[in-house]
Formats: sequence, structure tokens, C-alpha cells
Amino acid sequence: MSQASTPAHRSTDIARSQRDIQAELEAARVDLAGTIDQLTYRVNPKTIIKRKLDDVKAQFVDEQGKPRPEKIAAVAGAAVGVVAFFVVVRKLVNRD
Repeated sequence: MSQASTPAHRSTDIARSQRDIQAELEAARVDLAGTIDQLTYRVNPKTIIKRKLDDVKAQFVDEQGKPRPEKIAAVAGAAVGVVAFFVVVRKLVNRD
């Protein structure tokens, strides 16, 4: 008769399995808690706004933090163009 079939050996296997399962459950809980913390951080409105602002700032400054004149000039030119468009449209509408 092998040791695997004795009642004492089976109870040790069961107890070990229960300990293994408990350890796996605890590890899963820790992983889940970490995932929830990461998701909470990612969906926080302040975090989203900060990321978007960082993305916009990155468009107008280089890695050293110096302004990128070509990008700034393009946006300024577009803004002036939009204002000029509305001024012209308003003058045309109010010609009466």
C-alpha cells in the first residue's frame, strides 16, 4: 500500500492544499487592491486634468523646458486669424 492512500497522508495533502489556496487568495487580494488603487488614480479628475495639461505643455516646450517658438507662433497666428474673421464678419453684418 502506498503512502498516498493512507488517511494521514491525505489529510496532509488536503491541509497543504488549503494553505496553498489561502496563500493564492491572499496574493490575489493584494493584486486586486493594487489594481483598484491604480484605476482610482487614473480616473481621478485631477489626475486626468494634470495629464492633459502635461500633454499640452509638451507641445509648446522641449525636453529642457525651453519654449518652441514655431508651435507658439502657429497657435498665435491661428488665434489672430479667428479674431480677424469674426471682426470682418461682424462688420459685414452690421453694415446697415
